[in-house]
Amino acid sequence: MLDDRDVERVLVLAAHPDDIEFGAAGTIATWTDAGIDVSYCIVTDGDAGGFDPVVPRSEIGGIRRAEQTAAAAHVGVRDVHWLGYPDGRLAATHELRRDITRVIRKVRPQRMVIPSPDRDWSRLAPSHPDHLEAGEAAMRAIYPDARNPFAHPELLDEEGLKEWTVSETWLSPAPAPDHAVDVTGMFERKMSALLAHTSQTSHLDGLRDLVRGMLFGNAERFGLAAGRMAEVFRVVDTR
Repeated sequence: MLDDRDVERVLVLAAHPDDIEFGAAGTIATWTDAGIDVSYCIVTDGDAGGFDPVVPRSEIGGIRRAEQTAAAAHVGVRDVHWLGYPDGRLAATHELRRDITRVIRKVRPQRMVIPSPDRDWSRLAPSHPDHLEAGEAAMRAIYPDARNPFAHPELLDEEGLKEWTVSETWLSPAPAPDHAVDVTGMFERKMSALLAHTSQTSHLDGLRDLVRGMLFGNAERFGLAAGRMAEVFRVVDTR
């Protein structure tokens, strides 16, 4: 596993706006505070989400982009790449792999964070079909596409984007996490990022207690001291 001191750039990929905030915002805040450049890649605009019957559906995507941009800023992230795929209809297509490969070759991260492509049968909600498809497409982009100069040749020939190998990939959410990050000191920033997604969180009573309980539970399972909070991941060597 890479030492954070050896990581200059991280790319975090998610299917929807707000996915990152639920799973990894505290960890990302620790990285940006340590001087690591973190970029986001959001595959859809979340245009099938939201619960406000008054807001026209055509405006939801723009609202959620603005919310995600604000949420990212709370944890020190200002570089957000949008792929614009339709929410609820993702598939791990050749085109999606190419578009993720493009972002990888632009950002050139040593580490990525992506949704797991494996379904969690013990807890269904994190295994949204878009999460699974985004995770599968991202893993195919990581290996073999981004490192192969002959994959998606237009990226090199027309855009000058050379191959890049992502050394390490963290899955979040993951059915079988094997690594915990202590985010106790980042709880308020994580909550600020989550609450920036007003269209998704304003109707959720008790969100703060729910998130706190989840983080306490993570820390306890990984043997952290009482009162600590943690986000959890499965770390994969993708060199």
